[in-house]
Amino acid sequence: MSYLLPHLHSGWAVDQAILAEEERLVVIRFGHDWDETCMQMDEVLASVAETIKNFAVIYLVDITEVPDFNTMYELYDPSTVMFFFRNKHIMIDLGTGNNNKINWALKDKQEFIDIVETVYRGARKGRGLVIAPKDYSTKLDSRSFTRSAFHSGNAIWSLSCGRAGILPVHLY
Repeated sequence: MSYLLPHLHSGWAVDQAILAEEERLVVIRFGHDWDETCMQMDEVLASVAETIKNFAVIYLVDITEVPDFNTMYELYDPSTVMFFFRNKHIMIDLGTGNNNKINWALKDKQEFIDIVETVYRGARKGRGLVIAPKDYSTKLDSRSFTRSAFHSGNAIWSLSCGRAGILPVHLY
């Protein structure tokens, strides 16, 4: 599905896309077209592009072809979606502890439309951080989430180590 969306092939092209758009939200998916996670996300992006075209534009960037932003935006995940408005990175609080980006594939089209609308409305009001319409804190990611159980007195506890930090969870 990535062939249906415009690709940016240089750091300069990415900068120009972000700089040139003054009224719409710029949505950029960083990743690889061949990656399964990107393919899932690209399917959603392609299916909503027409619906959101009045307030958002979507671009794809291959992080191997254009490595310019990999360090700056910590692009280490298979798929990363970021939002920009009037040359400013708009952060989104998804409840995951990482407010810079969406780093998993959303599968629900309406869910993504809701996120884009929320980010757009917040950005138009001058907000640099927008609260997502849904809390994704229960979404488990095997790369960023580990558990270890330990005994303390008569209770068994589990430590959940994720992007939000270490959280003790009482098991029983």
